[in-house]
Amino acid sequence: MALKLYNSLTRKKEEFKPISEGRVGIYVCGPTVYGHAHLGHAKSYVSFDILVRYLRYLGFSVTYVQNITDVGHLTDDADAGEDKIAVQAKKEKKHPMAIAEAYTRSYFEDMDKLNCVRPDISPRASGHVVEQIEMVKTLLAKGFAYEVNGSVYFDISKFPDYGKLSGRNVEEMQAGARVEVSDEKKHPADFALWKKAEPNHIMQWPSPWGMGFPGWHLECSVMSTKYLGQPFDIHGGGLENQFPHHECEIAQAQAANGKPFARFWVHNNMVTVDGQKMGKSLGNFITLKQLFADIDEPKHDKLSRKYDPLAVRQLILNSHYRSPIDFSDAALTAAQSGYDKIEEAVRNIRREFNSAPEGTIDKKIDEQLSQLKTKFEEAMNDDLNTSVALSVIFDLVRLANQLIDNKNSTKETLNKVDEAFRKLGGDCLGIVKEQYAQAGINNEKLIDCLVKGLIEQRNNARKKKDFAASDAIRDRLSEAGIVLEDGPSGTTWRLK
Repeated sequence: MALKLYNSLTRKKEEFKPISEGRVGIYVCGPTVYGHAHLGHAKSYVSFDILVRYLRYLGFSVTYVQNITDVGHLTDDADAGEDKIAVQAKKEKKHPMAIAEAYTRSYFEDMDKLNCVRPDISPRASGHVVEQIEMVKTLLAKGFAYEVNGSVYFDISKFPDYGKLSGRNVEEMQAGARVEVSDEKKHPADFALWKKAEPNHIMQWPSPWGMGFPGWHLECSVMSTKYLGQPFDIHGGGLENQFPHHECEIAQAQAANGKPFARFWVHNNMVTVDGQKMGKSLGNFITLKQLFADIDEPKHDKLSRKYDPLAVRQLILNSHYRSPIDFSDAALTAAQSGYDKIEEAVRNIRREFNSAPEGTIDKKIDEQLSQLKTKFEEAMNDDLNTSVALSVIFDLVRLANQLIDNKNSTKETLNKVDEAFRKLGGDCLGIVKEQYAQAGINNEKLIDCLVKGLIEQRNNARKKKDFAASDAIRDRLSEAGIVLEDGPSGTTWRLK
């Protein structure tokens, strides 16, 4: 079964075939860096991380471009208001580029904790102003744009396909205008390619039309085609950006270059709070730093606790990328519980490997693993159905626990189960950490040796009836997350 993706442009699932055999170019709209990333960002970028990971799992060479918007994104998301970064700069009394730099670092820190692969290219809008001016000049020369008082607008009447992606017609666009129409525009839906800057506007550049700054939509058209060419394979982003942002990207790029823009448009759905979109502008967001247990930041008042970053990732994988997630503390708690079970199973398999006998792989287990791999790939090939793929990982957990309980599996059998965890749970879903795959067995062997040494000391203390010492050893191990279990055959240990 070949990979099928839902193409927002055609409104149906289509078999994915790259333009160049074996190679895929994907562009995803990155964050506007004026604040810390929140759970809504996590859903978007984990979703596209899964797409990139799975394409690579299938053997494609992927060039992943994800931009950083550090100029031009205005407060009403269209052509009016102030620059979002400039607004934050005033609040924090810093230069706008200092704001962009700080929150860019914060964003990548959070994405690293979510185990998202870094983009191959992370272009900044402010670093591509020259190319943006050139595209505006091209659009003016071809008659798709007009200049008024130092600003340049795209004339949608000259581009008949405008609205094709979102399914909106011109009348709907006019009726749905969110701000008072500028006197400069010929039509309410015309959008800015270049905006004249007021004298006190910090982020501005010289252009043939005077001092100004690029339009938000223009940035992505320029950066995607610069690094991927035109057309390219996949353009991704949030469903809320389908109109006007992505619609405008298509119009600009195709009008300027006379070629199709992106073949596949993939949109992820949003995170909601009580049925309403989570977002900074609405003030109902929860930052990832408030969520993550390993970041020294106070938790959000809607949370009962803080969570492992990969448990947050697992929460996102529980639903389809095109479905919304309604935030709740209970859902996060359930995801944490599920993640703990996966992590424990992986650790136990690797620890058991150290004492397992040599021998060939169990043929029944090998067949089960083959069936699980097939089920996993069928789910992922069906428009990245991560919820079903995740259920396969829990099937692996159950299989691993059975093998641990039986205590007679060969090294080859345990290694094959571990390999399935690494490839399916790690390479594809990103919930089995890579460092475990590389060094987990050695680390587990060291931990097992140390704990068994402490168990021996505890046993000696008990023989001497020094119960205070034996209890102290047990309590210290418990504080480190290790539980001792006394049984007829001796004392064993496990992770909490």
